[in-house]
Amino acid sequence: MSDIAVIGLGAMGTALAGAFLDKGHSVTVWNRSPARTKALAAKGAMVAASVEEAIGSSPLIVACLLVYDTVHQVLDPARQALSGRTLVNLTNGTPEQARAMSVWAAQCGADYIDGGIMAVPPMIGGRHALILYSGSGQAFDSHSGRLDALGTSKYLGEDAGLAPLYDISLLAGMYGLFTGVLQALALTGKAGIPAGEFMPLLTSWLQAMQGGLPKWAQQLDSGDHTSNVVSNLGMQADAYVNLVDASRAAGVSTELILPMQGLMRRGVTAGRADADLSSLVALLQSSEQSI
Repeated sequence: MSDIAVIGLGAMGTALAGAFLDKGHSVTVWNRSPARTKALAAKGAMVAASVEEAIGSSPLIVACLLVYDTVHQVLDPARQALSGRTLVNLTNGTPEQARAMSVWAAQCGADYIDGGIMAVPPMIGGRHALILYSGSGQAFDSHSGRLDALGTSKYLGEDAGLAPLYDISLLAGMYGLFTGVLQALALTGKAGIPAGEFMPLLTSWLQAMQGGLPKWAQQLDSGDHTSNVVSNLGMQADAYVNLVDASRAAGVSTELILPMQGLMRRGVTAGRADADLSSLVALLQSSEQSI
């Protein structure tokens, strides 16, 4: 028997198993390509010959595979072995997939915890690795000491879909930031300005702008988007045209920035010109789409 079984040894799964070993836990590993188990075996991991053997070795099963369909392909044939165990699924997916997997796990007689890994493999095991969890609170309480080996754990609630919801939402914020950075670097680069010269100024500016985000949260929770607005939507929509025009004049694609212009225009048309940008959230939540 071992403390934990890790199923799936891609870059992330290998990092997870390694972190458990580094914290002194006994670990059983399994992967469809057995060659990937060698490095972990050298560190002390036990290698299972089958998925059933891996599941049977441990009360806590951690799966980290490509997609949810892969999780089913791997675990469905061994579903009977899951009874009485806790399955922690750290495979990236959607809230709907997590909730369906939770039902499936219950049918197998297993407790289910879904997870979202907010880190890259080299970060696993460090305090800056944030792992989001949702699902069975009782199971999380029972195994949180072991799961803490992976990084900073944050339990979100009994709804298994919460961890992937937070995961995807955090990624949306990240990619939105990256979109603006890509556009900025394309513009300055086209003008011959080295990225290394421009980046410190961009980083400082973005950090300064983050200070206004808590106010957005207050506006959204209160529903008041017009009190004490420093830069209203109407003004920003007018100024945003310059960003588009300057990109076109420089021969830089506008494919990343046009959607935001369309949303701003829709907000002004909807009578939100005097409101803050936070008022655009309601438009994104509506079924109407900008043209």
